[in-house]
Amino acid sequence: MLRNGTYYRRRINIESSGMNTDPLQDIPDIEDIHLAHARIRPLVRVTPVINDPGLDDDLACRLYCKCENLQRAGAFKFRGACNAVLTLDEQGIEGDLATHSSGNHGAALALAARLAGRTAHVVMPDNSSAIKIESVRNFGGQVHFCEPTHESRRAGLEELVATGKTAVHPYDNAAIIAGQGTAALELEQEVPSLEKMITPLGGGGLVSGTAIATRAWGVEVFGVEPAGAADTVLSLERGKIVDSYEPDTIADGLRAIVGQRNFHVIRKRVSRVLTVSDEDIREAMVLFWRRTKMLIEPSSATVIAAIRNHPELFGGRKVGAVVSGGNIHPADWVDLTGNRPPA
Repeated sequence: MLRNGTYYRRRINIESSGMNTDPLQDIPDIEDIHLAHARIRPLVRVTPVINDPGLDDDLACRLYCKCENLQRAGAFKFRGACNAVLTLDEQGIEGDLATHSSGNHGAALALAARLAGRTAHVVMPDNSSAIKIESVRNFGGQVHFCEPTHESRRAGLEELVATGKTAVHPYDNAAIIAGQGTAALELEQEVPSLEKMITPLGGGGLVSGTAIATRAWGVEVFGVEPAGAADTVLSLERGKIVDSYEPDTIADGLRAIVGQRNFHVIRKRVSRVLTVSDEDIREAMVLFWRRTKMLIEPSSATVIAAIRNHPELFGGRKVGAVVSGGNIHPADWVDLTGNRPPA
């Protein structure tokens, strides 16, 4: 509901760090996603939904792509970051912010923080892509490098929090999940008769937000991980989140271990988590460019690869896909795909 120009949650307190409360007591619902949508609307882009007949023929389905590669900061992450920062404003929590990220969340939080008169400090693996490091800095963020392990990222964030900065976890955070769910909300509102929905899956913020957003419509939701970073698949097999996982994939945005809130939602509401190889991802990047003339990063291409690999699930169906980001340099795109520079 709305009070004095501010959107308030009725039930769940969005806790900023994702580290100090019982996460399963702090999971957003569809109302929270609608509130997030109203809250962030002045700042985010309502990205286009495209349908390409040639891509439909290639994938043997009717595919509607929500182009979050055209979102501010180049990825869907800006939705969750905006919602988290604006929620902190509403709660009267001031000061600098801290997070860890391979790039897209860091850049999104840096921009959202700058718009709110704050500074974001981002712990990034020292092997992060140059374009993503530059993006964080261009939006006013302060980069703190760490070793490329989950433990180092967490430790770096804890050090920043110890200096008084407020943590905004990149995916295991109720405000982030609610914000990411607004992409699916817009997609479903524009194409209301979707039968299936698919998103990339790294830490799980996008797919869990999507599952919550689409539950009332009865849409079947799928997540997709690279085979070299399939920690969620392994966690589902074991019935609990794996303690550690060493990812090996070109999809740098999907190397995180799934979060607790996210895993809970995935177990309850996501039909299946699929995996694709790096070669599948490369081929999907090329296919998407040939049909749409848009360069997307490897993480985004996982959804195209999964649809292509699973005609038994998606063939002949009306499918919605979140194209999660486009933060890739053309030269890196060429190196990864082995194709000629895009015209």
